[in-house]
Amino acid sequence: MPRAYRLVLHDRDSIYSSGLDTVVTALGVRVLRTLVQASQAHAFCERLLGSLRHECLDFLALLGEEHLRQLLCAWKMHYNRGRLHASLGPGLPESPPRLPAPPITGHRLPRNVRFVARPILGALHHEYGLEKLAA
Repeated sequence: MPRAYRLVLHDRDSIYSSGLDTVVTALGVRVLRTLVQASQAHAFCERLLGSLRHECLDFLALLGEEHLRQLLCAWKMHYNRGRLHASLGPGLPESPPRLPAPPITGHRLPRNVRFVARPILGALHHEYGLEKLAA
């Protein structure tokens, strides 16, 4: 059963007339406009939603609202913990706890660790790291 929309969010661009707000409000939907002082908020939202679409939603078939929620949760974790962000250089926004960096000599890993690839979103993306071998 479809749910009714609760709100519409738009910026203060002149393409949105006051008549639009009146009609939408008459339908029982609340209209929210971005703050004048937060002029960059729209750009940040567009960038995030563009990344979500290009890295996730363009490549997956959605099977319903619950499936979408699961995908968004998995993508959010990948975006914040496993995906490199150009503005951070080689760093991650939230680095997960990892093994201490073993001393690597030459091109060989120490014997007690291995390199692993963890599939994300059904192997659409991968996160890479070191894992301690079982004793």
